Amino acid sequence: MGPLAMSPAIAQEATMRVLTVTGQGQEQIQTTLAQVNLGVEVEAATAEAAQAEAARQSTEVVELLRDRNVDRLQTTGIRLNPQYRHFDDQRTLTGYIATNTVSFEVPIDTVGALLDEAVMAGATRIQGVSFRARDEAIATARDVALRNAVADAQRQAQTVLGTLNFQSEEIVGIQINGAVPPIPLPEARLAQFSDAAAATTPVIGGEQTVNATVTLQIRY
Repeated sequence: MGPLAMSPAIAQEATMRVLTVTGQGQEQIQTTLAQVNLGVEVEAATAEAAQAEAARQSTEVVELLRDRNVDRLQTTGIRLNPQYRHFDDQRTLTGYIATNTVSFEVPIDTVGALLDEAVMAGATRIQGVSFRARDEAIATARDVALRNAVADAQRQAQTVLGTLNFQSEEIVGIQINGAVPPIPLPEARLAQFSDAAAATTPVIGGEQTVNATVTLQIRY
């Protein structure tokens, strides 16, 4: 073997030099949909009376929501609980509370007025309002986040290889670790006005972030 010849093991090691780098990418998107959970709570002396009144008010609320063509309308809870008064270590039944809740989805710019209408129709509880972007916007943002993650990984690789005076040869492995859809924003900023005829409850959405992670294996 000549002085310049390389052993098979050394030659294989030289051709298998691989840099593994992980890039992060994200894209901001505007929320456009409000996911609402509201309900009717009624207290009465008997279970039958509480349940009957809750059913009546809930029916009116649901009819309103259907008339407004809300999306993903569904019942999320039906509860009937006894109420007790405690005095001198004695427990006395004082009545019953019936609660019916529903959830639905509407565009953010319509939810404030719809909440006011629902309260007028009989809703007594607004249990939560969260925000999300439309599915099409999330899918587009996911693609952008992935491209940003790839670009980030390539920038990192160029920095490292350039500092060490190496050149990248080819990408020999790609792993998409995830393009995570955004979690709905959990809290709505609501402001109730005492003069319902003069103002509508304002509801302000926000932005969500789609994150993506891509790992590249680059031979150099």
